[in-house]
Amino acid sequence: MSEAPSHYRVLGVSVTATAAEIKSAYRRKVRETHPDLGGDSAQFDVVRRAFEVLSDEKARESYDRSFGSRRPAGQPANYGSGYSGAGYDDAGPGNSGADGNARMWRTDAHGDTRSGKAKATDPVEFVPPFRDGEYSELTRAQAMQRVYGAPRKRGLFSQRSRLEREARVIRLLMSNVLEAFPSARLVNGLHTPHGRGYIDHAVLSGYRLALIDSMMLPEGVYQWDGQTLRRDGRVIEPPRLIDSVRLMQSVFPELNVMGFAIVLTPGGSPFEPVIDEVRRGNSEFTSPLEVTNSANAMRELKMFLGSGPQPNVVDVGLYARLIRAMHD
Repeated sequence: MSEAPSHYRVLGVSVTATAAEIKSAYRRKVRETHPDLGGDSAQFDVVRRAFEVLSDEKARESYDRSFGSRRPAGQPANYGSGYSGAGYDDAGPGNSGADGNARMWRTDAHGDTRSGKAKATDPVEFVPPFRDGEYSELTRAQAMQRVYGAPRKRGLFSQRSRLEREARVIRLLMSNVLEAFPSARLVNGLHTPHGRGYIDHAVLSGYRLALIDSMMLPEGVYQWDGQTLRRDGRVIEPPRLIDSVRLMQSVFPELNVMGFAIVLTPGGSPFEPVIDEVRRGNSEFTSPLEVTNSANAMRELKMFLGSGPQPNVVDVGLYARLIRAMHD
């Protein structure tokens, strides 16, 4: 089932539109859709509802923070519905579904998908394409912007160490992923869909979305079994990204969503700490979250993002929804 157009697209305004621009656009749309003026009543109701939300400051803020999700009330979230990328192994046990387990991806050295068509290194294609006289939620200049947001304070007592760690991850993503993939877009500082937490970084490339958090640990050897991180038998709590991955998969069914927790060390070595993946019993390692050092994280990120279908595409509507949900 296709997504209904966003309220911004209905009114024909940018996601950064002012209250005056929204009111002006509504008046124009009323003249086009009002039944008394020869318009369609159903379309008029859509226009009216869009204006009701966007003209109310609190309602607009809530709509933006929900990523503009319009899943009908009561409909269960289908976390697996987006896992149909050409680079994924879709057969056999361990596939993504309601349990949120991630499928493993397959790619060759060039990041080609199995169809052999688009590559992540190909020139960017915007969907829908920008044409004179046609409206898009982002202007071409906004869609061309590759990084939105920066490490931000959360309340009065934001830790300086967290801000520095996030800035370090941004530099890693810009120099490794964004330089390699022209379509990759980085958004920093997102509200979670339920509005009770934050996602530090999100990278959109084609129809794959990577959610990224980080932590600082001493050098050494650790074990990650898909749920628990340990060192010498001691449990270490990783960033709580798994729930965010599942929530984002439910509001973005058209995307494959994966989480990456990048473990940094005070010494700055990209190869430290060493994190071994171990299996839980006889099960496959199918967690929707990768926990690894920065060198492995950059490699795994590029494999994941580059092996999806149409990895050179920037879907303007999806990008706009991410930008709208940035926290202040």
